[in-house]
Amino acid sequence: MTARDTTTAFALVLTLAGAAPLAAQDDGGRPLSAIDWLSNSVAAVAPQAGAPTGSIVGSDPGSRLAAEPPVATGAAPETIAVSPLGEVTPDALGLTAAARSGLPRDLWGATPAADLAQLIADDRSETLPALRGLLMLMLTAELDPPLDGSGRDTLYLARVDKLLDLGALDPALALLELPAQPDPEAFRRWFDVALLIGEEDRACAKMRDTPGIAPTFPARIFCLARGGDWNAAALALATGEVLGEVDPATSDLLHRFLDPDLAEEALDLPPPARPTPLVLRLMEAVGQPLSTTTLPLAFAQSDLRSNAGWKARLEAGERLARTGAIEPNRLLGLYTERAPAASGGVWDRTAAVQRLEAALEAGDADALAEALPEAWAQMAAVELEVPFADLYGARLARLGLKGQAGALAFRLGLLSPDYESIALARRPQDGVEAFLIGLARGDASGTVQPDRLGAAIRAAFLPDATLAERHALLVQSDRMGELLLLAMRDVTEGARGDLRHVTDGLVALRQAGLESTARRAALELMLLERRG
Repeated sequence: MTARDTTTAFALVLTLAGAAPLAAQDDGGRPLSAIDWLSNSVAAVAPQAGAPTGSIVGSDPGSRLAAEPPVATGAAPETIAVSPLGEVTPDALGLTAAARSGLPRDLWGATPAADLAQLIADDRSETLPALRGLLMLMLTAELDPPLDGSGRDTLYLARVDKLLDLGALDPALALLELPAQPDPEAFRRWFDVALLIGEEDRACAKMRDTPGIAPTFPARIFCLARGGDWNAAALALATGEVLGEVDPATSDLLHRFLDPDLAEEALDLPPPARPTPLVLRLMEAVGQPLSTTTLPLAFAQSDLRSNAGWKARLEAGERLARTGAIEPNRLLGLYTERAPAASGGVWDRTAAVQRLEAALEAGDADALAEALPEAWAQMAAVELEVPFADLYGARLARLGLKGQAGALAFRLGLLSPDYESIALARRPQDGVEAFLIGLARGDASGTVQPDRLGAAIRAAFLPDATLAERHALLVQSDRMGELLLLAMRDVTEGARGDLRHVTDGLVALRQAGLESTARRAALELMLLERRG
């Protein structure tokens, strides 16, 4: 071992052995992190200049370090947040300027950051693509922090975590790269996103070059080996085992990672119950790649890499397109990459899309009339109707198809971004189509709803629709962001039970100026099976 190896490992021991881990939970007894699959990659950091005291580093009980608790300097309630002039707090960071987003800069208003973070974590509006689109906009827009913001990153991390929940790693990564000096919690997320998209070397380089970031033993060992410093990695592993900082399962995995002969000769390791992105990469490196189909959605991004098989990439693409994490055109590229060599499941969907593509290219109306119902049925089976409509809805609706294919093409067009122009060009064939056209135009007067859900939706698109009292109170209290999050919850959860909430939620969206979102959500409720 060289002197440099010894110095590197000795510095590692000094860094990691100097603090004892403390369990850290919030007042409700829940782990502070909203996501329980993050790698425990950061052990401890020295307090940053201007960083709030009492901040928590890490996410797993038994592996967090807490700074000194804040000391009260008076008995007055804390009502004013102060931060240095010119400093942009993480909660104010975003990817889209408020003016371009269509949202007011002061959207978050008087709602406490912790309450907003909880509402975002609990949100399930991704079941309706129109509402998911609004949520994505709220998560990525550059808005003023809540009035109680104090330079902390409660709302910022909640936004990132929701993007990770949705598998939207590209905007999550972009948000995580905005702070000039990421704190440990933001860095942990950035590190894991980099691992999931196949940028391990970049992740390790940034960990090495970021001041104040101290990696845990597993992350340090992984990065030392990735950098070719195998001797230092082996010494770090031995040190971590002596100090009790590497659990037995991780130790076995790291030994195989550092010794390829051991990985080849030993029996396969049992699959981990809850793998992290770091474990995912280690298992792949030792020749035991994990299937991501049962892992959190963010892991599916790992299967989009070019080294994954076509079937794995197809299945990952479908999962991610379902939540809007990838563009429909990327899914189409996967479907049309080559001819399917098998049948059943994803292969049948691939074949159906390819038949539709061929009929469109040939301009064959009879072939289209045959291919469209099958392709729609295949997409509906896996809740990919809206990505499918984004690809084909406007084009098919304007082809003048007749009969069942024409009616289906019209409904597909209503699920596309061109829903209003397609509705205006259509002569309704029955009362249901007249009702759908009314929703697309934003006026259900003179139409007849087809069922109870339709009645709840129709009530929101009548001239006399008024804001529910509970929503009006939020407007008066400067809580518009909270109003929108609750309105989305009303629409999605109301469709499963109390239909009055569907009306209330749609009215709130319309009166907040989100007319297109309300119309598209109403059409999706009528045309998709998303009631629970």
